[in-house]
Amino acid sequence: MSFLQLLWYFVVGLLFAAFLVLDGADLGIGMATRFLAFNYDERQQLLRTIGPHWDGNEVFLIAAGGSMFASMPMWYASLFSGFYLLLFLVLIALIFRGVSFEFAENAETKKGRNAWMWTNFWGSLCTAFLFGMLFTAMIQPVPIDAQGNIFASFLDVVNPLSLLGGVALTALCLYQGLHYATLRTSGLMRDHAATLCGNMYWAAYPVEVLFAIALYFQTDFFVTHPIATLFFLVVIVATTVWGHLATIRDREWSAYIASTVTLAALVALIFVGLFPNVLIARNSAHTISIVSASATSYTLGVMTVVLCILLPIVIAYFTWSYISQWHRVSLQEVQEDQDGY
Repeated sequence: MSFLQLLWYFVVGLLFAAFLVLDGADLGIGMATRFLAFNYDERQQLLRTIGPHWDGNEVFLIAAGGSMFASMPMWYASLFSGFYLLLFLVLIALIFRGVSFEFAENAETKKGRNAWMWTNFWGSLCTAFLFGMLFTAMIQPVPIDAQGNIFASFLDVVNPLSLLGGVALTALCLYQGLHYATLRTSGLMRDHAATLCGNMYWAAYPVEVLFAIALYFQTDFFVTHPIATLFFLVVIVATTVWGHLATIRDREWSAYIASTVTLAALVALIFVGLFPNVLIARNSAHTISIVSASATSYTLGVMTVVLCILLPIVIAYFTWSYISQWHRVSLQEVQEDQDGY
């Protein structure tokens, strides 16, 4: 395995982690509109915290898919064809969630606004749940032929580990969104977000235990990478406790950082557990490795040059975007804008 192949495996994982950390908060805010808010103005207060950023954050998902396509086309082709229906459902959820922001704000009737707000909620919840299923389904042994074609059955996609993965990622995104709400809202919304998050953390511990058990029985992570797997599982539990305690003590930034590290550790667990493979076949002879999935050295070299040029620009832009538009959104601000229409 060359350095460039290893680098781009890391880059793909990093882009997926960036997507989950940034857009995870956006998905959590979308779900929180039904747990925290009780009327349209309160839901708009929550959505305005992510209004300037949610569409930009989804670029990381496109970048992750594009990087996978260019650097490891065999991985991309097998994954996207083998889990086509699951990815199609993700796309539908993303589309409906995306249009719901504008449609809800421009709906002419109360019934129409309510319908599109529900669409935003379900689009956010389904996106998080389906991504959790996808990430945990792709780390299990699946039927792959010699050409790299995946013939996944229903139980290859829907099983205890993938369902727990869906529940776990949905919960982590909700925690991330609630922590983000405590940082970006004021008044009762801020207090309610902290209280709800503190209460919901108790549900995280049994889910994490069940996830670790399912990971042991349905993957080879504990066989191929026992120390790394245990390390990242401990990190996930430890940062969950950290986030829980920080929430109880009203340390908002500390709680947000803790949930961010938890999401990053989950992605690291998946990518380290798969290494040096990208897809594991039930017939080990057909397992797709990083080496066999990678593009040519020339392609990876060109991509690395482009990455070195564009990455600092992207980081600088996102940093400026968040800093320049950072303020706490109040309910009064939303109501004044509504009265102005």
